[in-house]
Amino acid sequence: MTLKRVLEPEVMDTLQEAQEYDAMDHGEVNRRFVADMLEFLGPEPLPDEAELLDLGTGTAQIPVELCLRRGDCRVVAVDLSTHMLDLAQYNLEVAGVVDRILLQHADAKRLPYQDGRFWCVFSNSIVHHIPDPERVLGEAVRVLADDGWLFFRDLLRPETDEAVRLLVATYAGRESEFQQRMFDNSLRAALDLGEIRDIVERLGFPGDSVQATSDRHWTWAVRRSSNWLAADSRAMVEP
Repeated sequence: MTLKRVLEPEVMDTLQEAQEYDAMDHGEVNRRFVADMLEFLGPEPLPDEAELLDLGTGTAQIPVELCLRRGDCRVVAVDLSTHMLDLAQYNLEVAGVVDRILLQHADAKRLPYQDGRFWCVFSNSIVHHIPDPERVLGEAVRVLADDGWLFFRDLLRPETDEAVRLLVATYAGRESEFQQRMFDNSLRAALDLGEIRDIVERLGFPGDSVQATSDRHWTWAVRRSSNWLAADSRAMVEP
């Protein structure tokens, strides 16, 4: 029987959760996320005054990686967890990118930004935290500029308990028991491919702009046209 979605807490807002999350080895996943997003955006210089928005930035590891790779990026990075943002500020200072990343405490379901502000909206692993992900994705579309770019990646819910156990052993087997439990809970809270495709179709985008891109991830990579339909969609499939 296919696993049903089991929600986890929306906000990882204890100091232990923030510290455990920041201590986990996300390096390869983050580097791949940034590399795939930059490939999708293309090599052309960003438009003047272009801003990128990172939803659910956590400890800001991805915007730091992005700014280290590309010198013309300016990112607004938001999270609902104050403990995550405290650690994020430290990460920005260590990396020397404080002047290029603005951290803000904000709810991704009710963003405090005007329509069409951002040239690109991206996120890694916010969707599985949200009971109603359509609200977050709808807000991402609202604040996205005409012809702007969306790049979302999140966990893909496995079909069986055994598949969950195998993924935890493969990708978190060397982590602490607490960290393994966090990953297990996140896999069970994730959407399956049909669920996320249904959401993006209701938002006016093609369902096939979402692709399974690894054994544990889906990716929504799409460019918004003036009528909310995809002007450019390319699958980013991980080997």
